[in-house]
Amino acid sequence: MTLRSGGKQPDPRSSGQQGPSGQQGGAAGPGARSAPSAGAKKLGGAEVPQDLLRDLMRLKIRTKHLVSDQLSGAYSSIFRGQGLSFSEVRGYQPGDDIRWIDWNVSARMSDTFVKIFVEEREMTVMIVVDSSQSTAWGTRRAPKSLVAAEVAALAAFSATNNNDQVGLILATDIIEKILPPKKGDRQVMRVVREILGHKPQYTGTNLKLALETLVMVTKRKSVVFLISDFYAGGFERALALAAAKHDVIPVMIVDPRDEELPNVGLASFQDLETGDEVLVDTGSSRVRAHYKETMRAFRAEREKLFRKLSLDTVIVRTEESVVGPIRKLFDKRARRGRRR
Repeated sequence: MTLRSGGKQPDPRSSGQQGPSGQQGGAAGPGARSAPSAGAKKLGGAEVPQDLLRDLMRLKIRTKHLVSDQLSGAYSSIFRGQGLSFSEVRGYQPGDDIRWIDWNVSARMSDTFVKIFVEEREMTVMIVVDSSQSTAWGTRRAPKSLVAAEVAALAAFSATNNNDQVGLILATDIIEKILPPKKGDRQVMRVVREILGHKPQYTGTNLKLALETLVMVTKRKSVVFLISDFYAGGFERALALAAAKHDVIPVMIVDPRDEELPNVGLASFQDLETGDEVLVDTGSSRVRAHYKETMRAFRAEREKLFRKLSLDTVIVRTEESVVGPIRKLFDKRARRGRRR
């Protein structure tokens, strides 16, 4: 209905709404941050407003509990290390693969020796988050930015429980923030703090730049959670290149108002990324039907792209818990692993 800035693909839905119901489509709840309060405290060397600190602590307790109770073991069984590392040399035994014979050692010792390799268990998890203004709102349980933080926390705590590294890329029209991969709960909290508390310099979406940056800065094959509402265009080739190098998992955040307009009569809709406004007669069944079909087609096109690239897609809704979709992802991958 309105256009995004920078010549991007048209956004088939407005990012905010205001109508006779008195609803405003801007961010609400813990995902939206005001200026730091006087009672700001230090966390990881940075000042954190007390309201954000409370949200972080609640999120930490809740997600660590969920990871321990519901996702324990699933992560490590389906996300494996990305290669083999040399362990030792030992004498050849019947059945050993002749490709692993160490000819130099065998020549020196006048006997046959083979190299022994073990699977690398350590892995890198990169979390790439769309921080554009369209994620700063939500009409149900939580704004999209908070849902993104919940998904990131689940993925990050699952990784750190397995002694894996976690890194972060925050993107709008530009790359807002990069956190190099590190281990530990402290790194997880910093990742979540940045997603919830970062104040973006820009409002738009450039997933192409985010994915190109991922490929450039992440040399080692990694598991990548790409979290966005995917209301952007021009990133398809960058996604294909990233998926060729990394295990990319698109996490699509969906709000009910992304799919269907409320019947509230004449309402003013604002695109949070451009500031453009448009007056819409939501009382018209034809207008509502057109919006619903446009949004259905848009989402179907995104899911078609992900299937074409053989990517496991996770759909997370703002009115529901994030645990179910993540569990479904883990279960799906576990079943696939058993069939191999």
